[in-house]
Amino acid sequence: MPARVIVEAPSHLGLRAAGVEALPEVLLAAGLAERLGARRGTRLAIPAFNPSIDAGTGLLNPHGLRDHASRLADAVGAVLDEGTFPIVLGGDCTILLGITLALRRRGRYGLLFLDGHADFYHPEAEPTGEAASTELALVTGRGPDLITDLEGRHPLLRDEDVVVLGFRDAEHAAAEGSRPLAPTIHAIDLRSVRERGAEWAARDALAYLERTGGPAGFWIHLDVDVLDDAIMPAVDYHLPDGLTWEELIAVLRTAVASNHATGLDITIFNPTLDPDGGVARSLVDALVAGLTP
Repeated sequence: MPARVIVEAPSHLGLRAAGVEALPEVLLAAGLAERLGARRGTRLAIPAFNPSIDAGTGLLNPHGLRDHASRLADAVGAVLDEGTFPIVLGGDCTILLGITLALRRRGRYGLLFLDGHADFYHPEAEPTGEAASTELALVTGRGPDLITDLEGRHPLLRDEDVVVLGFRDAEHAAAEGSRPLAPTIHAIDLRSVRERGAEWAARDALAYLERTGGPAGFWIHLDVDVLDDAIMPAVDYHLPDGLTWEELIAVLRTAVASNHATGLDITIFNPTLDPDGGVARSLVDALVAGLTP
């Protein structure tokens, strides 16, 4: 595996609640970089947050999201240009905009999307304006041009180059007005993971992403609320059930063993909900186990 470089992207532009922007410093203080043998690279400034919903897009901070995406794309692109493996520490899930912009500048790439929520709300159906519930829709080209047509590169990802793994919110999201995942997106929900096993799910995802005629490589997006709420309480939106630590480790080990894996981001962990730091330490342990050959 190539050398790893940490990029810090603290932001809660896509969430009303603050806290996730402290994710990088807390995981780094818990020893993540040292234990992975990773070099610390760029740290982006925390962008200003505006609590008002933009009338034109229905989103919080759309211009901030666009500008932050451009800066993050530059930072991730610089790591990729070195031939190294970026590990981006968010932040909320809207950091995926900048990451996929960096990839789109280079060609056609795929996404392994590990999340307890499918995050496929279209902006007009997301009453709070939180883009962190819509980022998968946005990066696949659904939503206002200001966010979906970054640098004229719409869409940042093709539907057929995305695998969503471990989500468990389909019924809840539908009741709240979210559209179901497009049938052109490869979906492996939590029930399927449980029926067939985490290693099967990871191998199925990789077989799809590495298919002949598919994308040149793939990014791994990890929203920590894919984990069971009982072991990952430090998130702002809770759902019962979820992956175990062992299941997450199995998926990550399989994914990063692929020579098509391009980088990884970690989002949504909120240190303000982990006062004694125990969840952060467990998360670092799992990341090290999952990312170490």
